[in-house]
Amino acid sequence: MSRLIDKFHQASKATTPPMGFRTARPAAEAPKMILIAGMEAGATGNPSDYIQGADAVVIRFDKAPPTAKALQKITSALPDIPWGIYGAEEAGADFVLFAADSQVTQTPGDQMTGKILQVESAMDDGLLRAANDLPVDAVLADDIFQGKEPPVWHEMMIAQHLANMFSKPLIVPASAGIGEKELKILWDAGVDGIIVEADTARENGFKDLRQLIDTLPARSGRKHGKISAVLPHAAAETPAPPPPDEEEEEDE
Repeated sequence: MSRLIDKFHQASKATTPPMGFRTARPAAEAPKMILIAGMEAGATGNPSDYIQGADAVVIRFDKAPPTAKALQKITSALPDIPWGIYGAEEAGADFVLFAADSQVTQTPGDQMTGKILQVESAMDDGLLRAANDLPVDAVLADDIFQGKEPPVWHEMMIAQHLANMFSKPLIVPASAGIGEKELKILWDAGVDGIIVEADTARENGFKDLRQLIDTLPARSGRKHGKISAVLPHAAAETPAPPPPDEEEEEDE
């Protein structure tokens, strides 16, 4: 299994309180919200200097995918965390992110590479829910937060709505300067991971985000991704009036 997807699974288990009255032995602390660093393939500097604290790295490229040699140079400088790439399968990638309009044949077919489907928040609710039945491991909605400004309530409403749609882990972009309050709202809404652009994070920015995430309280037992379907109700039929009582014939 993909190391990143396994992190999502472990985080999900860690935030599910045990049933019953028996006191369970405390489990090893696991990350709650997954923190992913986003970086350009041509970024300068040593990535390990500024993404310490991230759970994974996703690499983007503007034009053609980097050569195997160039990619190896990038990934060899990363800390020991999973890395993935946008748009194309690459040898050694732990996960791949791909758009909804990309070809199925371009996505990895093996079980070891995580598959993250990129969706648009404006998609029909039926299409969004259909992702739950597709052979993908997580969902990325990167059009609700642009990662530049603090989120507004309208964006939080969209995040909550999407979390209600998906039973799979939901990932959204976030600003490097996101605060504890905003993180908690996203966490309580059902967001499972955030992508923060590495080039916008200040020194120790990911370490600071990690500390904020680690202080988030355990999420409530409410399961996101399970919403009650609103089924159309047929108009209630007006019962036919009972037949009139037959008058008893009078004895003559």
